[in-house]
Amino acid sequence: MPLPFLTADRAFDATADDVALPFDDHDRWRRPYRPGPWRVGAAAVLLLLASFVLLAAVIIAFTGGPAAALAVLVVALAVIASALRMLRMGVWVSRAGLRRVRFLSTSTVPWQQIEDVRTVQQPVRWLGLPRTVQGQALLASRPGGATLPVLLTDHNADFLSRVEAFDRAADTVEAWGAEYGRP
Repeated sequence: MPLPFLTADRAFDATADDVALPFDDHDRWRRPYRPGPWRVGAAAVLLLLASFVLLAAVIIAFTGGPAAALAVLVVALAVIASALRMLRMGVWVSRAGLRRVRFLSTSTVPWQQIEDVRTVQQPVRWLGLPRTVQGQALLASRPGGATLPVLLTDHNADFLSRVEAFDRAADTVEAWGAEYGRP
């Protein structure tokens, strides 16, 4: 018996097409995919660790000096900020351009400076580690032939063991590039 409620992904009756709704604002930055289970799991573990560190900060504040409690509180806030930044990492698109958010930096390239967005077969890093495996990567190139760093791979924390999700995300970014990129 199907239940007529909205799921976390989409309406129960909705098709699998990820077509933008007519009222979607293309001027807002959006990630064209959901964070993967590896990224969400790592962030959850960091937030769990932060809760224990915050508990330690409270215990130290009641039993020890305020300077030690403040130091532990700063560590907890750094762990929370790391977990939140980890969840924001990825590729974001808007009408203005393509944004690649990394852990410590963010780079934005306007669509006018991107000539082509394509998926290629090449060695890719497995979960961002030095080990490489054969996989698919989403690349963007500038008009002079220079290639930007790899945008997405099918072996990163968002798409490991989720080939369909990688294909959908790559197709979506390629569609944004075709719509707003150089003619």
